[in-house]
Amino acid sequence: MPGQFEPLPGGGAAVALDDVEISIIRSLAVQLLELIGPGPAEDASDDPLAELFAEGPSEPPTDPVLRRLFPDAYGDPEGAPQAAEAERQRAHSAEFRRYTENDLRAGKRGNALAVIRTLDALASASAGAGEDGAVLKLSAEESRQWLSALNDLRLAIGARLEIADEDDTDLLYRLPDEDPRKPMVMAYLWLGGLQESLVATLMP
Repeated sequence: MPGQFEPLPGGGAAVALDDVEISIIRSLAVQLLELIGPGPAEDASDDPLAELFAEGPSEPPTDPVLRRLFPDAYGDPEGAPQAAEAERQRAHSAEFRRYTENDLRAGKRGNALAVIRTLDALASASAGAGEDGAVLKLSAEESRQWLSALNDLRLAIGARLEIADEDDTDLLYRLPDEDPRKPMVMAYLWLGGLQESLVATLMP
């Protein structure tokens, strides 16, 4: 089980994590939360219908990580569109973003919080038992939240490393140890392995 998720009877998944691994994932999840930003203010409307139709931002984020996490919904996969088409795509993307980004942020925030809470519970249990690490056991719902959060973490790190395609990933394997990006690369690759094992675990 070390380093990879395995299925649990009745659904869910489990993985053995040591204290260092717990600390790394938790720290990354906290940084992701800070990047996504806080939820609705305490004085926000109590009307759920008003919340449902609350408008979000219409412009894409300026931070490259947030742009990777919240990309434009419309674009030309074949290359740069003509000016008129580009303007039409921008208008559609702005409209789509206005009514979906708040919900997307809330979902990503909830997934990151689920990771933090499950790791905190695991750390408390292992500390009480005097152990270095423990086996993290997730319900089916927690497993799905972890899967989404791991994907977001890899997207965020990938954006910082300026990974655009598979060729960029191949280059990361050949970075010398003294390269300052090496720790981030190791985290990116390790999280990828966790994500792949969790996907395999959740497949029917």
